[in-house]
Order: sequence, then C-alpha cells, then structure tokens
Amino acid sequence: MTQSPATPLPSPKERRRLRESGSLTQAQVAERVGVSRETVRSWETGRTTPRGDKREAYAKLLASLECPTPRQEPPNPRPVTVSLEKPQKPKSKPEPESAPEPVPESVPEPAAVPATEPATPLTPTQAFDALYAFCAPALVRQAYLLTGRRELARESVERAFQLAWQRWPEVAVDRDPAGWVRATAYEYALSPWHRLRPRYRHPEPPPPDAADRALLTALLKLPAPHRRTLMLYDGVGLDLPETAAETEASTPATANRLLHAREALAARLPELADPAVLHRRLAEVAATERLRAARPPAVRIGSERRARFWTRAAIAFTIALIGTTALTVRTAPTHYEPPIAPGAEVQGVPPQVAPGSLSDEEIELREKLHGEMTSGPERLLPLSR
Repeated sequence: MTQSPATPLPSPKERRRLRESGSLTQAQVAERVGVSRETVRSWETGRTTPRGDKREAYAKLLASLECPTPRQEPPNPRPVTVSLEKPQKPKSKPEPESAPEPVPESVPEPAAVPATEPATPLTPTQAFDALYAFCAPALVRQAYLLTGRRELARESVERAFQLAWQRWPEVAVDRDPAGWVRATAYEYALSPWHRLRPRYRHPEPPPPDAADRALLTALLKLPAPHRRTLMLYDGVGLDLPETAAETEASTPATANRLLHAREALAARLPELADPAVLHRRLAEVAATERLRAARPPAVRIGSERRARFWTRAAIAFTIALIGTTALTVRTAPTHYEPPIAPGAEVQGVPPQVAPGSLSDEEIELREKLHGEMTSGPERLLPLSR
C-alpha cells in the first residue's frame, strides 16, 4: 500500500498499449498477476482499479514492460543524424564522392517505416464487422437463455448492432463497445412489450434434452433483473462492480439479486448450487442450440434502411404539420364576433286582458322602456333608480 502512491498506475489506454507492446494477451497478464482475464479487461477499460497486492503486482508488470521503450530510442537519432548531414553536404559540393555515402545510411530509414505502417487504422465498416464477428455469436446464445425464444434472440442482437451502426461514432470511442452492444441487446430482449406481439404470444419448442429443458424453464421463472444479473455474472463472467454498472444498479442490490437467483435455481435444481457447475451448464445449454446471426453487411444495410425510413417519416410528418398550420392560419377568422345573447323574460309588464286604451301605468312603463332601449343586450336589463 505504500508503493501505490509512489508508483501510480498509468492510464487505462497506456496499460493496454504497454501490454500490446510486450506482445502479451490479457490471459497471460491475468496469469502473472493472479486474477481473471475479465478483471484485466476491466482494468484496461477503466471500469475498475486494482488494489492491494494485485495493484503492486500489476504495477511491477507494467514497469517491466516500460523498460524496452528506452531501448527503442537509438534507432531514432540515426535518421536525425542523416537528416543533419544531408543539408551540410550540398553546401560544400567539393567532392562528388559524398553522393554514395548517404546510401548506406539511408537503408535503416525504410526499414523503420514498415515497423509502423502495419498498424493502419481500420475503416468504420471494417471495425464494425470485426466487432460483430467477435460478439454476435455469443450474444445470440445469451439472449436465447434470457428469453427462451430463438427468433427473438436473433432479432435482439440484430437490433442492437443496427443501433450501434447508427451511433458508430459514439460506440467506436466507447471504453467497451462489446459491453455497449450487450447492454442494448439485453434491454431489447427483456422488453415487456414483446408479449403483446402476435408472433411471440405462443411459446417456442423447448430444448430436446430434459436437463436443458429444466434449466431453461428455471431460468425463465426468475424475474428479469435477477435473470440478467445471473447471466452477466455466472454466464458472461463479469465481476460484481461491472455487473452492477451494466444493469444500472448499486453493488449491494446486484449482490442481492445474484444471491436470490442462485437460491431459486438451487431450490429447483440442487445440482446447480455450485457456481462453477452453473457456469458450465449455461454454456452447454447455449451451445446445443444452433443459433446463427445474420451477416454483418445485412445488419449494416438493415440499419441504413431503418434510418432512411424513419428520416423520411419524420420529414413527411413535419411537412404535414406545416401544411396543417398554414391551412389553419389561412382559414381562421381575423376578428372576434361576440355571440348573440339569449332572450330573457321582462318582468313587471301587466298582461293586456282586452284591446283598448292603455292605462297611465302602462303608458309610463312603455315610455320608460322606449327611453332605455339600446342596440345591445343591455336593453333586457332594467336599470335600478
């Protein structure tokens, strides 16, 4: 613990670069440090940080990988000396024999260029196809264990990669592109809206083997959050903080979900109480099903078609909204016309029993009404005096 502040670890990108410069795989680094390969991958992606003795061992290994870097410095000054000698010799120009001298010295320069040229960056299409070829087969099997439906598993993976292709500038710079696609596929596969679709109302045929059928049935009886946590921890092999981060839950909540899921499976299938046996059985059940994902070009073409469809739909909706607004503005009235007030009964007028001359009271009332008559509805409201 006293060495960690004195010799801090490099950044996650530098850790991966040092491992690749030493021609080591994540499994080899994990074997030397004494951890799992997934833990080394999480260290290189920056999701977790080593602590204690593992940190010291990891720091010593990275420091040993940094040692060859200063040894690669001698080839650099050689081309520098050549570049300095070249402008000096044309200045003098007294001897024609100076021309053949740079020839042997310039030989190391083309030898040093090919050492850096093989690391050419991949195009977006090549990078996407490589990610798809690496992740899609395993993701389809995992989605099948989550849903129990083969067609839904393939559809979930295709939709996840279609969304990744639409957001490729964001996914390409993500710390863990495979984790991004896996989280998207899990979200789509476990969506509760699939039960409303007619094609998914009836269950699919279960696995032919009785043991595989019992395990899949026990998995599908678990709640969706518990099933996903169990799949990530015991199926994929992520550690607890990574599982909590991918499921967007706290670490204690993730631990409780994992414990409850294991207890429920052990209650139905006691032979799966051991986590190692459970991990092996999950891999066996997923491997027995012949689940094949689509080709990467088909996924990319489907993603581009979907993006064009929704873009055109948004443009059409916007045009319709603009046309409706213009029509409303065109046909709307420009001034306000108040409604005509309903008629009201006038109180205090004595009924005429028979034709004849008006009495004094009737004459006075008539004059009063004639004098107070206006052009509006106020004529029906007598004024109090």
